[in-house]
Amino acid sequence: MGFGDLKTTAGLQVLNDYLEGYVPSQADMAVFEAISSPSPSDMCHVLRWYNHIKSYEKEKASLPGVKKALGKYGPADVEDTTGSGTADSEDDDDIDLFGSDEEEESEEAKKLREERLAQYESKKAKKPALVAKSSILIDVKPWDDETDMAKLEECVRSIQADGLVWGFSKLVPVGYGIKKLQIQCVVEDDKVGTDMLEEQISAFEDYVQSMDMAAFNKI
Repeated sequence: MGFGDLKTTAGLQVLNDYLEGYVPSQADMAVFEAISSPSPSDMCHVLRWYNHIKSYEKEKASLPGVKKALGKYGPADVEDTTGSGTADSEDDDDIDLFGSDEEEESEEAKKLREERLAQYESKKAKKPALVAKSSILIDVKPWDDETDMAKLEECVRSIQADGLVWGFSKLVPVGYGIKKLQIQCVVEDDKVGTDMLEEQISAFEDYVQSMDMAAFNKI
């Protein structure tokens, strides 16, 4: 395995035919450092690769992969004439230039996924839970035109519960001088139900003849 002498045209030609990929690694840096000068312009792959790797010289320590002896890289059918390989180099896994160790990439990808998942869970934990609410418009009918409507409304608004907020109200004529109380409230669905409202409002029997849910809207 090897490229031959990378200081010769023949060695550079082998490298030119071998190059592929776009991601620089420690393998690229090992070969780059063995070349004494840029390649001839007719070796377009080597020239492009040389200029590309040269731009990473200042950050070579951060490139992926493990740097090995020069003789560990290159085609298996080219003899290593640099003396940088070992007798058992053919038993090593081939390392593509511009590539990185698959296991290392997998570990980095796993670490990145775990970090992003942790960030997502952290944001999710800090985000307040969405509270389901409803806006309800209630019609409360008195017994007759002599019913004290101010007192009736006071009774209705006296109903207090966690998740219940009373809103606007008005008196609406229904005929024969009788007016009904129309009152709005906002409730948290998990805490206040319509059955509870109906039961408690209807309990004011001295003032309330009946009640109806005139409108019910999720908000």
